[in-house]
Amino acid sequence: MPLDFIRDYLTELDATIRALPHEQIAGIIEAVRDARDRDAQVFVVGNGGSAATASHFAVDLGKGASHAGDRRFRVLSLTDNVPWISALANDLCYEDVFVEQLKNFARPGDLLLAFSGSGNSENVLRAVRYANSIGCRTIGLSGFAGGKLRDEAQECLVVDAHHMGRIEDGHFIVQHLIVYYLMTHPEAGPAAATPAAARG
Repeated sequence: MPLDFIRDYLTELDATIRALPHEQIAGIIEAVRDARDRDAQVFVVGNGGSAATASHFAVDLGKGASHAGDRRFRVLSLTDNVPWISALANDLCYEDVFVEQLKNFARPGDLLLAFSGSGNSENVLRAVRYANSIGCRTIGLSGFAGGKLRDEAQECLVVDAHHMGRIEDGHFIVQHLIVYYLMTHPEAGPAAATPAAARG
C-alpha cells in the first residue's frame, strides 16, 4: 500500500537525518565560508541526481548566500555546460567531463565539493584527484560505505544510508544547512560559526 511505503520511507529518512554528523557539517560550512573570504573559486560536481544537487548548491551559494553580504561566492557547477560536457564525452570520454573543465579554471587554494551517492563515479574521482594534485581543497559527500571517494577526497561526509534516494535526500539537507547558515550569517567568521570556542 502507498501509505505503508510512505510511512516506512519517512521513518528511515528520519533516522538518516538524525545520524548526520553535525560537527562535520559545521566544518564544511567553515571551509565554504573560508573559500569565499579568500576569494577562492568553489567548484561543485556530481552525476544524475547528484548533478541536480550540485546545480542547486551553486545557485544557492551564487545568489542566496551572496546577495545579502558584501562578499560574494565565486561558485561554478561543472554539471551545467551541456555543450562542453557533451563535447568532452564525445571527443575524449565521459570520465573526463569534469577534470577537463577544472584544468581550465582551478587554481591552488580553490575548493571542490564532489557529490556521489555511491562514491565510485570515475568522472567525480578524476576531478578530485586532479584538484588534490594542484593544491585545491577537496570535500566529498557520499553514501553507503563512502566508496572510493572516502579515500580520494581530503574529507568525506558519508550519509549513513544504503538507499540512493535517502542518500540524495541527506546531501540536499546538508547543502541547505550550509547555504542557509551562510545566508543568515553572511559576515560570520570562525568565532561566530563556533559559539563554544567564542565562549572560551
